[in-house]
Parts: sequence; structure tokens; C-alpha cells
Amino acid sequence: MDEHVMEALGKSKVIIKNGKVVEVEEPLIDYCPLFHKYRGIEKLTPQVIKENMEFRINDFGMCTSQRKLKMVDFLSFGISETLGTLMDENIIQCAVIVCEGCGTVIVEDPELVQGIGGRISGIISTTPITEVITVVGLDKVLNPETAKINQVEGVIKAIDEGYTKIGVTVASAGDALKIREIESQNKDVKIYIFTVHTTGLSSEDAETLFEQVDVITACASLQIRKIAEERDVFSVGASIPIYAASKDGEKFLKMRIEKIGGVKEKKDARIPDPLI
Repeated sequence: MDEHVMEALGKSKVIIKNGKVVEVEEPLIDYCPLFHKYRGIEKLTPQVIKENMEFRINDFGMCTSQRKLKMVDFLSFGISETLGTLMDENIIQCAVIVCEGCGTVIVEDPELVQGIGGRISGIISTTPITEVITVVGLDKVLNPETAKINQVEGVIKAIDEGYTKIGVTVASAGDALKIREIESQNKDVKIYIFTVHTTGLSSEDAETLFEQVDVITACASLQIRKIAEERDVFSVGASIPIYAASKDGEKFLKMRIEKIGGVKEKKDARIPDPLI
């Protein structure tokens, strides 16, 4: 079976089978500032989302054996761009991220981090693609036979392989808590947690994330934005802010600012509506 399920633009569930988009559900929100800016998409609909998914398949082989995996920075600020900067500065040795066709992977190359993370949406499930696994590295895939997605187990695998400075992406508060527990049990290991795909989070999970992680993307999460405002945390980005939830997170975002030569905010930045 070749099937890849992701939550894409506006957190719409999308299913891709054998290189074809076979199902697109209604999105939770109908506007995304990033896709408006970079793709000219003014309103998210199932048809528009389907066309964007097909563009990605044709452009860089998303969810196919033709996947192009390396890429230079796409956004000024994004999780993959920030992780790449941390690798360049030797702050982290690897990033535990998710790639379609592989599942959870351990990556050391900044361009590979960007090529994997900067081009895809939130992956819910995936199946193995041999050609993609070969490029990433068989030994760097959590489970090459199933393309399993499990960030907690990915961190454990990275520690077992000898990495002591690890960046990891998570989409749930539960994963963040488990990873901090793993860190506490490994005295010589430092783990930096980056939260993605936050639209629709509960207030309780949002609070937990601000206590446990280092960097959080706002997406269209009302709860994340509310807590960030209450805590007056350091942030970058206007339409879709990225927040520093820790001192390390603030340092990382400022490192990224320095690397790109400063921040230019759009005065007319539009916030996704409605926030959820």
C-alpha cells in the first residue's frame, strides 16, 4: 500500500495514494497568510488545497519516489530554517523530524532538514518509499519497514546512536512531556523541542507546551497566541508568529535573526480568521 495522510492548508485532511490526491476534507480555517504571500491563495477550499498538493507532487515529488530532499532556506523564519541554523552553529548535532515515505527520521544535514520539513504539511501517517529512505539513510529511519511516526522513540534512537545535542519537532503536549522525562534520565543529553502544527490545541495543552518546549509556531491557534501575549514572550513573524517558550528558544530565534540580517515585518499582516 502506498498511502500518505497529512493535515495541510487550513488543517484539511488530505490523502495521497500512488502519487494521486484521492481525498481532501474541508479545512478548519479558510485563510493562511503564508500561502497567500507565497502562492497567491486568498481562500482555502478543498479544490484549492487539492491543486496545491498536486503542485507539490509535480514540483518536488512529494509522497513519491521522485522526492527532491535537499533545499536551501525558503522562509525567513520557520522551524526547519531555525533547526538548520542551529546545525550550522553546532548547537545541535541532529534533528528528529518527520518525512513522508520514511516516518520519523534523524537528520544531520541542514539542507536535508529544510528539504524535508520546509515543503510538507503535518504528516499524520505514511508508508515506506524505498527511494526516499535510501537518500535519508536506512540507519537514520526509525522503522524503514513501516515508516512509523513516533517522535519520542526517535529521540530514544538518537540517544542510543550517541547524539547528545538533539533538536526535535513535536505536535503534542504529551510527546513534549515524555521527551523531557527522557532528557532528565540522560544527564549528558540536551534536547531542544520545537512545536509545530498547533491549530486547534486545547488551552491545557498550550499551557503545557509553554512549560516544556523551546520554540512554538502559532499557526492559527488562539490558545497559543493568548498565552504568548500573557507571558509577553519573545517572538518573530507577524501573520504567523513563532514564539520563544524558553531562554534557549529566544537565543535560537535571535541567532536566526542575525543570520538573515534582521527582520522586516509587514505592516498589513493579516491574521487567520477564525482562530481556533
